[in-house]
Amino acid sequence: MEKSTTDLETRRKTLLERRAELIQRMTKLDDWLDDPANPDAGERATERELDEVFELQGLAGQEEVAAIDAALKRIENGVYGQCLKCGEPISEERLDAVPYATLCRNCMA
Repeated sequence: MEKSTTDLETRRKTLLERRAELIQRMTKLDDWLDDPANPDAGERATERELDEVFELQGLAGQEEVAAIDAALKRIENGVYGQCLKCGEPISEERLDAVPYATLCRNCMA
């Protein structure tokens, strides 16, 4: 079953909003990581641990942005919501939870 233009526009808007949120968050993380190191050795150690966490969050954000960009491209190409493995429709519930999903529930397992 083909998705209506309104449904696709709603999905596209959701994806773009999430993308903007991630970009904003990653910019803040980059700003934090660019801050000069604290002169206190104990504080520097704590900051290094936080830096590692922030770097991992940044990488996860980059991966999600790439997945969102791919989903936006699938909308443009008219294949959004189709499982990339079997070609069957991805359920609306799954797309509600993960709007950039590429696999249906059956192919995920």
